[in-house]
Amino acid sequence: MSPYAKGYTPYLRIERSAWAELKDDEILHLLDKDIDSMRALNEPLTQQEITQIYLPLSRLLNFYVTASQELYAVTDRFLHASITKVPFIIGIAGSVAVGKSTTARVLQRLLSLWPGHPRVELVTTDGFLYPNKILEQKGLLNRKGFPESYDARKLIRFLADLKSGKPRVAAPVYSHLYYDVLKAEEHWIEHPDIVILEGINVLQGGKQTEKTSNVFVSDFFDFSIYVDAAAQHIEHWYIERFETLKETAFRNPQSYFHRFAHLPPEKSRAMAQKIWQEINQPNLVENILPTRSRAKLILKKGQDHFVQEVWLRKL
Repeated sequence: MSPYAKGYTPYLRIERSAWAELKDDEILHLLDKDIDSMRALNEPLTQQEITQIYLPLSRLLNFYVTASQELYAVTDRFLHASITKVPFIIGIAGSVAVGKSTTARVLQRLLSLWPGHPRVELVTTDGFLYPNKILEQKGLLNRKGFPESYDARKLIRFLADLKSGKPRVAAPVYSHLYYDVLKAEEHWIEHPDIVILEGINVLQGGKQTEKTSNVFVSDFFDFSIYVDAAAQHIEHWYIERFETLKETAFRNPQSYFHRFAHLPPEKSRAMAQKIWQEINQPNLVENILPTRSRAKLILKKGQDHFVQEVWLRKL
């Protein structure tokens, strides 16, 4: 049986073993010292995962970026004019605790090593959340991460500036320590070749009304990835991560969650499960998971947090 599963589906389903054969070892030797810096909390990241999953993915993305750059050259020749090259934008979506941040960091590092596009920027949508003060005024503090908790206009304006060729664009910065947007900090992006935008709701279309824009975040993507796993696995990973944070980051007196630092284990797990069931799971079911089919590529993870299948949308 072919490892490329077929059928009446918009996706080509590729088993891990077949996907791994598509790698290119040209840049692998440059990565050994960087693996630990790319690993997220409670998420395994091995040389094998990089070699078998992320190297082939970076190779595919490199083909897309190169084709995009060649298209600019063709357009220049056709118009007899110099067209401003704009960055190739990759969107990465998926649930809280599913491993989006690791995927984004690994791809940023790998893509920066390929010839022709060394400037690869990574931006998270956390910075585009409304500040806690505004969320409190709107009664949305307990719905942080839901679509209505983001300043969508600001995010779309940021992406529009990138895609219009603006040479220098600022992204707001979010602190997980303070659980809030930092007023005095900005992440400046200058002349990027690739921008990776990572966030739970980046593929969302939304409902059209007379008051909403007809432009969505995903309209600016040249390629989109959804990191997927069974809900029960993600819940387990979320609780594990909460437990680890309780013993580390939450110990900092300045942490927004410092009040949880000294909870006994049974109460800590109960609190993590409550947050998952009341906030993160409903957001996953209602808002995040329905956007999965909008992605060009889906990384399907198993219980061990490693990718088991890759689904690539048919052209």
